[in-house]
Amino acid sequence: MSPSPEALAKLTPVLTKRWLSPDAWKIDVYERLDGYAALRKAMRHHPDELIAFMKESGHRGRGGAGFPVGMKWAFIPQNDGKPHYLVVNADEGEPGTCKDLPLMTNDPHSLIEGIVIASYAVRAARAFVYIRGEAVHAARRLRNAVEEARAKGYVGENILGTGFDLDIVVHSGAGAYICGEETALLDSLEGFRGQPRLRPPFPATHGLYASPTVINNVGSIASVPHIVLGGADWWKSLGSENSAGTMIYSLSGRVKNPGQYECGMGTTLNELLDLAGGMADGHNLKFWTPGGSSTPMLAAEHADVPLDFDSVAKAGSILGTTAMMIFSDQDCPVYASYRWIRFYAHESCGKCTPCREGNYWMTRVYRRILSGQGTHDDLDTLLDACDNLLGRSFCGLGDGATSCVTSSLKLFKQDYLDYIEGRRQPLLKASDLVGAH
Repeated sequence: MSPSPEALAKLTPVLTKRWLSPDAWKIDVYERLDGYAALRKAMRHHPDELIAFMKESGHRGRGGAGFPVGMKWAFIPQNDGKPHYLVVNADEGEPGTCKDLPLMTNDPHSLIEGIVIASYAVRAARAFVYIRGEAVHAARRLRNAVEEARAKGYVGENILGTGFDLDIVVHSGAGAYICGEETALLDSLEGFRGQPRLRPPFPATHGLYASPTVINNVGSIASVPHIVLGGADWWKSLGSENSAGTMIYSLSGRVKNPGQYECGMGTTLNELLDLAGGMADGHNLKFWTPGGSSTPMLAAEHADVPLDFDSVAKAGSILGTTAMMIFSDQDCPVYASYRWIRFYAHESCGKCTPCREGNYWMTRVYRRILSGQGTHDDLDTLLDACDNLLGRSFCGLGDGATSCVTSSLKLFKQDYLDYIEGRRQPLLKASDLVGAH
């Protein structure tokens, strides 16, 4: 099924506009397509003017929380005598998420240009890109882009003759989901085990090497050159109220054409499904995640909710990383939740008791339910474990782990009862309970 003209009109390629250009990752192609024009424009302004401009644009972080980018930049104290750092979170370990990796692979110079502009604004002389160790191809492209930019005078000493110096380091992590949490990322970057830090103090004043640090997601920084060139009003016109600009929505699961679709903020799932060719043959939408497994799942009835920060929150979930995993009436929300809890139990750093123990025990409870040996009390146990996780964990991993449990129990409690009361065949064997972890 081809997308309708109305759906195609929703496509708004901004960050993705160069992806299909031959050799888009090379600097000469990038320069022909407006590359580094925003940097020249930005450096004609005072850093404080850039921060004010970013506030005016309404640009919000694309890493999950949606925190205003300009406000985060403004938190950095000036004239404090300390070095300032910019750190780009390119870890992208959220299940279902696939928007930063193709961006870095297909258009790495947009990220490099955004890094230079952001570093200039916050007076950072060194920037780091923390990328997952598994993302070998994207890391190669980024490192090559840094060297290309250095050879052209966009990175290094006296950039474009302005007197501004910047070095960019691309650092590959070891592949720990916890390092997507910004303070665990900082510890890993400093050579320590990736574990979250107690806050306060916050990274804005005591970040990398105990110095003022801005931490932004790949999409947040790669958007900066487009915003500088297009203007604040243009960026706001592309999205919805309080959610400016475009977003790369990642669709996976029971759809005919999974992939990345860039549209203005406020696009609905139904519109995205139209772009993706609809649901796979023989499948009807049952549940989905708006922002990866750490966001509460939504049901088919939510398919017309505008996908922006405020509307999704009003519907009871979080926009997160816009990783939309699509499940049908042939999929089981109980089993999906079990697989996600297994992931969180495995990826918990173990620093705090609620997360370390809570996810471990919830995994065992899910195994019991899915093997046909569950009881009604198990549902209360799951909710009790979530109560002890939510807001009591050291970082957001524990909070995110509760999302699939509480939302699936709220929307699909009958599916749990079908296993407990024997109306559904067990998906796991009773022997799986022995030594389960």
